[in-house]
Amino acid sequence: MNNYIKKVQFSLIIIILISNIGLPNNNLQSSDRVPAENIEQFVDVFNRIKEQYVDDVDDETLFKAAIKGMVSGLDPHSSFLTNDDFNELKIGTTGKFGGLGIEITTEDGFVKVITPIDDTPAKKAGIKAGDLIIKVDDKSLKDLDIGEAVKLMRGEPGTNVQVTILRKKVNEPIVIDLVRQIIVSKGIKTKIFDENIAYLRLSSFQSNSTNDLKSALYTLRKNTDKELAAIILDLRNNPGGVLGSAVGITDLFLKEGKIVYTKGRTLNSKLEYKATAQDISSGLPLIVMINEGSASASEIVAGALQDHKRAKIVGTKSYGKASVQTIQELPDGSALKLTTARYYTPFGRDIHTQGIEPDIKIEREIGKDVKLPKPYDKDNQLFEAIKIAANMKTATL
Repeated sequence: MNNYIKKVQFSLIIIILISNIGLPNNNLQSSDRVPAENIEQFVDVFNRIKEQYVDDVDDETLFKAAIKGMVSGLDPHSSFLTNDDFNELKIGTTGKFGGLGIEITTEDGFVKVITPIDDTPAKKAGIKAGDLIIKVDDKSLKDLDIGEAVKLMRGEPGTNVQVTILRKKVNEPIVIDLVRQIIVSKGIKTKIFDENIAYLRLSSFQSNSTNDLKSALYTLRKNTDKELAAIILDLRNNPGGVLGSAVGITDLFLKEGKIVYTKGRTLNSKLEYKATAQDISSGLPLIVMINEGSASASEIVAGALQDHKRAKIVGTKSYGKASVQTIQELPDGSALKLTTARYYTPFGRDIHTQGIEPDIKIEREIGKDVKLPKPYDKDNQLFEAIKIAANMKTATL
């Protein structure tokens, strides 16, 4: 009797979906309606699971799994968030949690490291951009939802966790023991090289990053005996962050022109940002350093300054993540994280598929017989960038 009732219920669902009776959006064109055969297939699979799966599964679990699969199948950055997942996300944005310090996505069913964050357990342990995390402690991450993977890696500060990773050109899995800690942005690191080359290292784009970078550059100028000859902005292993900060920092070095624009299918996903009449560096030669761990906001900055020929981009190709995710809370407390737009450089390059190619490519690895002077002994890219900066001429603006 119960099976009969369920089949009747599903038949009603099919009728409603096909005719769009009672649905919130009745403006669908006939071509947008869900084909009857697809609905029937869904109901057929649902019923087979209910009747034949080895364990009894309740309807709510199946429907949520169906929604999760539908959304996650779109791209690695879209997801359906249950109440618990959504709460975890909100905790993550406060910085008040114990973690490893990595920006992650999913690839081939595993968690992929976009980049380790400066001064965190992951960075200190040698985790690299591009590593695939296959296990956390004894739990495999294969085909695990990214929210569940985050939960496994996050925990009380001071607690131990073991991760197993796969790395290109390394035949065996690498096992790394870590201690969770509070992940807090360290802001901007600065230094003067060769007495007149300003170095600014930005590890992520926070809401106050534009003002912080402006203040840092003014401080360097004030505390330097010589006139600055060039500026190096280091965005290597910077996974991005606040869009407004990417726009603001780019604007610090431009006097005019488009910085970035977004395109999507809805009206509010079409945005355009332009530079104001300022360049706080007065046209000083500018180098932006990127690598495979530079993503999102980092790519916006590098792409805009490259398009306008305001900076030389140095390093290796960036990650290629330039999509906009909006988070829409649903009535039951769950949420939909959905890709709604993509970023494009001022001249229309699709960062998401191409990444940013450097003007001057410098690989991180160097031969064992090459000896660099301190403090560059472990950073040949910076060593080369400083040499390039020293030979650059002031920009014509």
